[in-house]
Amino acid sequence: MPNVHFGNGQPTTREQEIVEQFLLEPERATHALSERVLVGGPRRATGIRHLLLPGLWALQDSVGWVSPGGLKALCDSLGVPLAEAYGVATFYELLQSEPPPEVLIRQCDDITCMLFSSGNLGVEGSRVGSSCLGQCDSSAAAVVQRPGHGTAIVTESVGASTPVVAAPAGARLLRRIFNGGATTIADYRSVGGYTALEVAIEIGSSGVLGAIQQSGLRGRGGAAFPTGAKWLAVADSLSSTKYVIANADESEPGTFKDRVLMEQDPFALIEALTIAGLTVGADCGWIYIRGEYTLSYARIKSAISEAHSTGFLGADVAGSGRPFDIEVRRGGGAYVCGEETALLQSIEGYRGEPRSKPPYPTSDGLFGQPTLINNVETLVNVLEILHQGPAEWRSVGSAESPGTRLFCLSGHVARPGVYEHPMGTTLGRVLSDAGGVAAGSELQMILLGGAAGGFVSPEQLHVELSFEGARSAGLSLGSGAIVVFDASVDLPKVVARVAKFFANESCGKCVPCRIGTQRQMEIVAGRSGGLRVLDDLDQVMTDSSICGLGQAASSLVRSARNLGVI
Repeated sequence: MPNVHFGNGQPTTREQEIVEQFLLEPERATHALSERVLVGGPRRATGIRHLLLPGLWALQDSVGWVSPGGLKALCDSLGVPLAEAYGVATFYELLQSEPPPEVLIRQCDDITCMLFSSGNLGVEGSRVGSSCLGQCDSSAAAVVQRPGHGTAIVTESVGASTPVVAAPAGARLLRRIFNGGATTIADYRSVGGYTALEVAIEIGSSGVLGAIQQSGLRGRGGAAFPTGAKWLAVADSLSSTKYVIANADESEPGTFKDRVLMEQDPFALIEALTIAGLTVGADCGWIYIRGEYTLSYARIKSAISEAHSTGFLGADVAGSGRPFDIEVRRGGGAYVCGEETALLQSIEGYRGEPRSKPPYPTSDGLFGQPTLINNVETLVNVLEILHQGPAEWRSVGSAESPGTRLFCLSGHVARPGVYEHPMGTTLGRVLSDAGGVAAGSELQMILLGGAAGGFVSPEQLHVELSFEGARSAGLSLGSGAIVVFDASVDLPKVVARVAKFFANESCGKCVPCRIGTQRQMEIVAGRSGGLRVLDDLDQVMTDSSICGLGQAASSLVRSARNLGVI
């Protein structure tokens, strides 16, 4: 940035007004939630630094970039050192730290969008490439940023424009979406919304914890950790301050299920997070939504407002006598913030770099307090467990992997979309229910689990999509992404794109990931080294990286080598 000097910037009248207006918004500095964050002086909460990221977004949306003067005005108001704030602002892909063009188009060129000729999507402007935008049920997608006009997503459809439910009669998580969605509280209530909260209030914390443990629900974000164990750990903490967080930073290439849930069924997430808060003893909840999900952000914000006005959020939730409120945080375009401790750092107003574990968030999480973090699909499952009871809920799926699972099908599949299947359904059945490979094409390979997953050959369509089935096949369900490649695809190019993805998304905090992902990218691209070096990089990154990004960065490359792709 040779022409921009952040140390000398003085705010203009306009920049000062933007910051002042931001701080006056009730949901920000004067929001009861923001005030409660500071009670008792928890770790790092010595001011209102946690408002830094939304403040940066206020500048970005208003003037098109985080200008030196605007950043100084924000830092003066929040009490954050300018150098630290600059480090945060430049950490995120979507935040501009230099004057932008009139129209900036970040066009996806990741593993699904790269398969199709996308044209210009009807938008003219300066174009740069982008990692996956979570719009993989379309043939092309881009983030469009215009100074003073905010951020928008544009797409070009290749298949189904709405999510597809594999078995409508047996749908659980997608049942409201299959019937047209429920984006207002009236619609949500008309189809049984908030009855799970009524059950939760009636049976109390111990009853909810017991139901979740009996259900055998495991996390749907990729790690598959037992959900009941997480909830119990936070509930048992003696701390007077606790938090619950919905991790909606869905950034795994090929994954878009959480986006569909938030766009079409936002109150389900609000209700589930409220139940989580009341159950573990937290009166503050947070939803961290990836910055590219502009419609999800708008729908969730609207749902929270309606929940407030109808008594389902606030000082007395649904007449329970218990308070619970929700704050929304919008990410800035950083895949690593999907890792739970990096997400905590981001909310607190720091660079989204993972923390070493232990301690774990359940004991030392947001602002140093016990914190429950679940992804969107996991939380929405809680509603169904309370509706049906744990025995009925686990009557589908397998013994080790009960319940249903959402799968995101994209690429050369006849009907791209989100599909719900009982855990243990074979990969071939899931592909068949999506119409199989697109007409006139022949299946070459399937990518299961996104960039952090692995290749599956046509001879492996019998693999059961359960935790134990995938494990026995040497695979991982990951985030539920299923990307289909026909015979026309140059698979080594796909591998090279994934290697580039991890090199770009590494936060750089630890040496194994920072150096390993770069070297892996160079070798896969054929620029240096030999393929045998990849084995050493694989072992070092997997064993030594601080977080899951580095630990999984070589999984697809390893899979490609095992199958002879590279």
